[in-house]
Amino acid sequence: MLGNLLLHGESDSVKKTSETSLKINEIDSLSDIDTICFMGTNVVSGSAKGVVIKIGDATYFGKIAHTLTSYKPKTAFQKGIEDISRLLIRLMVIMIPIVFLLNSWKHDIITAFTFAVAIAIGITPLLLPVILSSSLSKGAVRMSKKKTIVKKLDSIQNFGAMNILCTDKTGTLTEDKIVLEKYLNIQGEEDLRVLKHAFLNSYFQTGLKGNIDEAIINRGLENDMQGFKDKYKKIDEIPFDFSRRRLSIVVNDGTKSQLITKGAVEEILSICTMVDYKGEVSNITKEIKDNIRKISKSLNEDGLRVIAVCQKNDITGIQNFSVSDEKNMVLLGFIGFLDPPKESAKESIEKLNNAGIRVIVLTGDNAEVTRAVCDKVNINSKNIVLGNKIDKLSDVAVLRLLKKTNIFAKLSPIQKARIVRLLRESGNVVRLYG
Repeated sequence: MLGNLLLHGESDSVKKTSETSLKINEIDSLSDIDTICFMGTNVVSGSAKGVVIKIGDATYFGKIAHTLTSYKPKTAFQKGIEDISRLLIRLMVIMIPIVFLLNSWKHDIITAFTFAVAIAIGITPLLLPVILSSSLSKGAVRMSKKKTIVKKLDSIQNFGAMNILCTDKTGTLTEDKIVLEKYLNIQGEEDLRVLKHAFLNSYFQTGLKGNIDEAIINRGLENDMQGFKDKYKKIDEIPFDFSRRRLSIVVNDGTKSQLITKGAVEEILSICTMVDYKGEVSNITKEIKDNIRKISKSLNEDGLRVIAVCQKNDITGIQNFSVSDEKNMVLLGFIGFLDPPKESAKESIEKLNNAGIRVIVLTGDNAEVTRAVCDKVNINSKNIVLGNKIDKLSDVAVLRLLKKTNIFAKLSPIQKARIVRLLRESGNVVRLYG
């Protein structure tokens, strides 16, 4: 059963099973458990029977909803108005008795009291609401010239008083658009043959085309591969599933048929017995596999999602293709995908830092990808704290971490809300972006 898990900030599908294969030390957060389907997620494919263990507010999704409907903290503007009001009230409490006592020696009690009340009224700035509204309105007009609509006037002051900006990664620092960044052969060299086979696989597959397939097709068209649409014809397809973690298509160019498969690196390695390097096919060895894993790991550390591509030509005589035909294949190489940072992100963060505003990244993505993106936009990624560590610490300990940490990864919405709450309670003016 597949759940589109939205609770960790990413929209990738996650496999759900009746029996877990995870070990306790592999579970970083509640959303990592693969035997539980969460309320608020969408079933993409598959079927199952389940037991309901929580409903309504008792669910994880319900807890998130509760935090959204709970009492909103006061803004910096509201706190400022309250501070001014308290100051004026204190002045009144002090001044009225003093003025009344001084005047009661020379005048009657009624006259002295009336004069004291008049002094109290004089202390009160009657035009304060008008001055505040006109000032904030002027700020809203200036913001409109920068193509920003202000719905609440007091947000102008809050924006100006901000000293910490908490931002998400996906779609905020990044374009939220997966781009095919690399297409490499088994030696880590750029090779159009790898892109060609990946293009054929993604273009001719009839399932739901995801971001990865769209990125492959777009990059293929950029490299003048549109001619392959007419040159090749689809013969058969072995659909993707989460147990195999790969997808295969069979195509024919008029002279020969090919079985082309793409999928997770380890799954592709398990069905390959040979490798193709610049047209030369040789048996796969342990050294070659280790080097392939090394290249794949290096790409992951650079923030790229990696899948492998393989093919097989010896498929004559096969009428109906099945999973059993995905064997004795030839590994061609890898393709790496990246959600690139926005062009404006680096400049914007630099301006915020120059203005004395600290940027803290709160994301549900993993640490490796987050580090790669943050390095490109000049956010210090030396120290990254994961969500599972946050749950084990007290509020005081988390506050200590916040003094020296700018990036928090693999966070749930509740963990993000906790960090923001602690920052505000420690006297910071925090704004959220994402």
